[in-house]
Amino acid sequence: MEAPHSPAADVTAVLTVHSPDLMQEFGRRLAKLLRPGDLVMLTGELGAGKTTLTRGLGEGLGVRGAVTSPTFVIARVHPPLTGGPALVHVDAYRLGGGLDEMEDLDLDVSLPDSVVVVEWGEGKVEELSDDRLHVVIHRAVGDADDDVRRVTVSGIGARWADEDLAALGA
Repeated sequence: MEAPHSPAADVTAVLTVHSPDLMQEFGRRLAKLLRPGDLVMLTGELGAGKTTLTRGLGEGLGVRGAVTSPTFVIARVHPPLTGGPALVHVDAYRLGGGLDEMEDLDLDVSLPDSVVVVEWGEGKVEELSDDRLHVVIHRAVGDADDDVRRVTVSGIGARWADEDLAALGA
C-alpha cells in the first residue's frame, strides 16, 4: 500500500535530455536540490540512463567512489567527501518482493542521514517516505536520435511543494 500524501503538494516537470553527458549534468543540477532524508526513485527501461543520472547525482553531492550500477551487489553506499549527505544507490531490479525485501537492506536506517536513490523502486519503496522524488526516463518517441530522453520529475509530498522542478531543465 502506498504511503498517504497530499496530491495538492505534488509537483511535476517534464524535461528533454539530449545526450548521456547532459543526463549526467541533469543529475548534478538535481543534486543541488537534495538533502539528507530524500528518497529518489528512478524508473526507466534498461539503458534509459538511470545510472548515468545517479553518477551525476554523486558528482553533485560530492561523494566518494565511482557511481556504477549496483545490480549485483543490490546497494552501494558512497560516503560524502564534503560534509554533505552520503549517497545510497540501490538497484531493486532483482528484488521481487516489495518492502519486505527492501527492509533487509535497512534503507529506513540510512534514509534520515543520506540521499537514497533506488533504481527500479516503483511499487517497492514508496512506504519508506511520504515525501519522495520520482524520476521517470523515457526514450523520446519519433526522434531519430536514440540518445534523446524525456524525463518526468515528480515531487511527491510536502517536501517538494515549494521546489521549482522545471528550473532543472534550464
